Amino acid sequence: MSSSSSSARDWLRPGVAALTLVAVAGLVFCVLMGRWQIGVYTDEQDEARADRQAAAAVPLAELWQPGEAFHDDLADRSVTVRGTFTGDQWWVEGKGQDGRDGLWLLATLDVTGEDAALAVVRGWSPEVAPYPALPAGETTLEALLEPSDSTEYAEREVDGTTVIASVRIAALLNELDYPLYSGYALNRTPEVAGGLDLAEGPDAEVSWTTGLQNLSYAWQWWAFAAFVIFMWWRMSHDVVASHRARRATESGPTGSAEQREVVA
Repeated sequence: MSSSSSSARDWLRPGVAALTLVAVAGLVFCVLMGRWQIGVYTDEQDEARADRQAAAAVPLAELWQPGEAFHDDLADRSVTVRGTFTGDQWWVEGKGQDGRDGLWLLATLDVTGEDAALAVVRGWSPEVAPYPALPAGETTLEALLEPSDSTEYAEREVDGTTVIASVRIAALLNELDYPLYSGYALNRTPEVAGGLDLAEGPDAEVSWTTGLQNLSYAWQWWAFAAFVIFMWWRMSHDVVASHRARRATESGPTGSAEQREVVA
């Protein structure tokens, strides 16, 4: 019998096979438990996003003042704001919704009582069209706050309207003669949308530490899975090594026990 064939058979012995079955069962259990904990972590993240977006709207002035930087705690906060639309509008391209390509309609709202305007996404359209009429006079609307885009800004004229590539506040400031808040708002008041669909914004940002305990449990289960693999290798190796040592002892220096009996 060749040494390679004997070596392969050593790893198929009942003791190793039993260890393998136990290891596979333990490995599957640990992996499934880790996936379950990841699922719980994801659910907690989703619940936190939903809670944040469903929070009662508060007046804009209670959260944010003109000139203040947009900080993470403002993202996806629901606010009420009162003001008069300035008349400036743009289409913002590259804003898909419900699996369709489209554009946002952006306008600026001169906030009552403040020396600044707020960029407001009025709604969503699948194509460029004439701007819908703006609400006349003072308007109160509800909206979700969002940070300024960081993508490249570009501008072009299409059918008498201006199409821009992103809601980049710094770039808009270069086009306007009045100050803007450093972020923008997604309108949630249908009357302000001018017949357009309300725009769907990005998913609410939630700290990765929300549900952190479940995430840590998932990593622990996967660490256990790695430990199971290590222990299987270690114990199986010991079983094989023990068998080979016993076989070598029985064989002795001049051949197997059976061979010695024939010679005698």
